[in-house]
Amino acid sequence: MATIQIVETSLRDGNQCLWGALGIDTAKTLTIAPVMERAGYRAIDFTTSTHMGVAVRYKQQDPWERIRGMAQICRDTPLQFLSTGFRFIAWETASPEFMELAFRTLATNGIRRFALADPNNDAASNVEVAKLVKRAGGEQVIGALVYTISPIHDDAHYAAAARTMAASPDIDAFYIKDPGGLLTPKRAQTLIPAILAEIGDKPLELHNHCTIGLAEPACLEAADLGVAAVQCASGGAADGTSNPPITRMIANLKAIGHTVEIDEDAARTVAEYFTALAEAEGLPMGRPMHFDAAYLRHQLPGGMVGTMRRHLTDHGVPHLEGAVIEEMGRVREELGWPIVMTPFAQMLQTQAMLNVTGKGRYAVIPDEIIRYAIGRFGRPNVPIEGEVLDKIMANPRTKELQAEPGMAELSDLRKRIGSNLSDEEFLLRATMPAEMIDAMKAAGPAPREYDPSTVAVMNLLRDMLKRTDLTQLSVEKEDFKLELSAG
Repeated sequence: MATIQIVETSLRDGNQCLWGALGIDTAKTLTIAPVMERAGYRAIDFTTSTHMGVAVRYKQQDPWERIRGMAQICRDTPLQFLSTGFRFIAWETASPEFMELAFRTLATNGIRRFALADPNNDAASNVEVAKLVKRAGGEQVIGALVYTISPIHDDAHYAAAARTMAASPDIDAFYIKDPGGLLTPKRAQTLIPAILAEIGDKPLELHNHCTIGLAEPACLEAADLGVAAVQCASGGAADGTSNPPITRMIANLKAIGHTVEIDEDAARTVAEYFTALAEAEGLPMGRPMHFDAAYLRHQLPGGMVGTMRRHLTDHGVPHLEGAVIEEMGRVREELGWPIVMTPFAQMLQTQAMLNVTGKGRYAVIPDEIIRYAIGRFGRPNVPIEGEVLDKIMANPRTKELQAEPGMAELSDLRKRIGSNLSDEEFLLRATMPAEMIDAMKAAGPAPREYDPSTVAVMNLLRDMLKRTDLTQLSVEKEDFKLELSAG
């Protein structure tokens, strides 16, 4: 039996899966940070460029301030940034020079661990990105093997990708990233040994989701097979479409004979905090999920299934759900078996719905499908089916998108946006609308403390202060009474 470590995912993936990346702000993060540091996690899955954009767009908070504040507290626990190829905040492909600046600025502000997850499992691209990260000062690089089910994603596919990345001195460890929660214990028995055989003494971790109830048994099997760590969430940020719950995972790992390197009291406190936060803010909490064999066909994240059903109902065709799911499988095969993760999950669903509800298959082709076909999202796993590619290339919109300029060179961007800006502000202004950055700066420093127990009372007071029909206020609690009256 082995010693297993835990990577904590609540602030990034739990927040994203259950709360649309909107449930966490700077105060909620920094309040629990000292306990997370005390827990002794292998790392904290902390942020992505998408979450940084959300901080600016929806919270009017400086994401760099949040990173610095967390890093000042978590001096022993590495904070992880998840990177998905050559992009930062915006979806358009960035230059290597721009990405190196982004990585350097992240490292300078306190990000020590960088996970690289190319949506196409392009191992060569991950190797190139790893070079940039290390050159920019990143301490640890974790190469992702993004798991899915398709005729081409067999053990040999993942072994080959692992072999390519293992040869890089810039990649320190690996993780199987299973965004769909598709990995079964049986498949783990062949997949994990195939990967371990290629990566030598570099450690392997497992990151999976509870979407159809497979995650926990797969984690336990993975621990028996030799993974060094499992990636889990806490309390109300776990379960459902999120990651396995840490407290339950610790108990199960120990029950089958493994040692878990963690402060269990601290881990329980973290779990209680995220549960209290969800209850106070009215956020949905994950719950254990039942197995759903239909999911193996469409592989859509749970939230997207609900979106599809709502869209079909709004258009008066809820009976077409089965046809859309079947069409998604056809579209995925025709487009070269992309992995059903952001952004490809949204693209596949949209094209399938258009094919089923429109005038014909590929009669309407969204811009993002065209961008995928012309290589703006990297190299497809296998070539796009010829007839479908012909339809895409014959679409008048394709020429317009091919003529789109990519992101300008770094020096040109500096001149256009402002040569005297800090790297932090420059990176935000280069990838987001100026008015959003202005609103963030006008809002000033973010609050740094949060108490979920006071949320209900504060919300009540805010609601009462909005009213003009009240002349008297009485507050009573046990042996305390306060009365206020107008005039």
